[in-house]
Amino acid sequence: MALTTQQASRPAASTPVGAWPIALAGMVALAVAMGIGRFAFTPILPMMLSDGVVDLPGASWLASANYFGYLLGAIVCTLQPWIWARLRWLPALAFSSLVRAGLLATGALTLAMAWPYPAAWPVLRFAAGVTSAVVFVYTSGWCLAQLSRRGVPAMGGFIYAGPGAGIVVSGLLASGMVARHWPAATGWMILGVLAFVLSATVWQVLRGGDERLRALGAPAPSALPAPTAAGLTVAAHHGTAEMAVLTLAYSLAGFGYIITATFLPVIARAALPGSAWLDLFWPLFGLGVMAGALLATRLPNSGDMRVRLSLCYAVQALGIAASLWSPSLAGFAIGSLLLGIPFTAITFFGLQEVRRLRPATAPGFIGLLTTAYGLGQIAGPPLVALLLKHTATTGEGFNLSLQIAAGALLLGAGVYGWMVKAYPMRAPAVNR
Repeated sequence: MALTTQQASRPAASTPVGAWPIALAGMVALAVAMGIGRFAFTPILPMMLSDGVVDLPGASWLASANYFGYLLGAIVCTLQPWIWARLRWLPALAFSSLVRAGLLATGALTLAMAWPYPAAWPVLRFAAGVTSAVVFVYTSGWCLAQLSRRGVPAMGGFIYAGPGAGIVVSGLLASGMVARHWPAATGWMILGVLAFVLSATVWQVLRGGDERLRALGAPAPSALPAPTAAGLTVAAHHGTAEMAVLTLAYSLAGFGYIITATFLPVIARAALPGSAWLDLFWPLFGLGVMAGALLATRLPNSGDMRVRLSLCYAVQALGIAASLWSPSLAGFAIGSLLLGIPFTAITFFGLQEVRRLRPATAPGFIGLLTTAYGLGQIAGPPLVALLLKHTATTGEGFNLSLQIAAGALLLGAGVYGWMVKAYPMRAPAVNR
């Protein structure tokens, strides 16, 4: 069901029993799958470069393997109803079971990166990408449905602080390991163990619920009351073209942030050699992610999500520009925060917009947007590898990459602004 303006308000003053454990469990699940399973590669990359086990072009392709896996996982989630409709012998697996299996896989795949066999690393990063997409989609589906049933759907924003929390923890751990000159293999082992420990803390909460993989057309329990006739009329005017434009704009967010999110520690090292603060920019980005997710939950849901998305893109573009204009301690610190604050807020607002446009088929379209986001991410690292190969210096290649990324974000902001005028929100008819 959609998060309508009447239903999706701020968390109630009296929070229902069980709401906080669900929100915190979702946050921890995303911290493991995204903050560790996907983004631990960023703070460990300088250690791998120092060990001489990978170079920058090789790192770009390792990152792309992970993002390609994320894309494939998102596609599978999008096509899940059609797959189950054709393979009816498949069991109706519970969302919560998929999340728990994904958390175990994340820990195992992270540990396996310590294996001194570089030929296996692209496969491991690819598998980690698939796993992170599955955990993201089904954690979102399970948690949002559970919180909606308890009358506090806006608390769903708390789960999107999880990736930021994972980034902060993994970044700080990597910073300490770099200071002690530990090898990258040790870093992967420590973060793999951490993934298992965090998963164990929420294992009992992530269970149950009626949310299951179902065939196309199969009835599914509703997390919220059935839509009124007026509500169906509001959703009916949103056509394929509007969803296509939304999907395109959302893909630009994936492309726009990924270059900085993948290479931030490396870019900072090139600009500020010898600085004691080099390894803290990535945790600072994570703090921004957490702050943005929590701020998003405090906003009323009466506004146009496309306006908020446009502003988020502009803020991220400004964050990239800050490090370009001033490649200094202040510039990287401000840039890290500005890039991080809108990061998961974009996801939260985007999912709410999908639920407004397609209330009856939201999970499939959430998978579609995740797929588009993954396509944008895949394009980023190969672009960096190409530019590094054809520019005179590493710094010049990174600068050009960041300029293109900022331009993509500004384009996305403009697309959302155009959508506000081209597809105005319509208030539901009121029966008099």
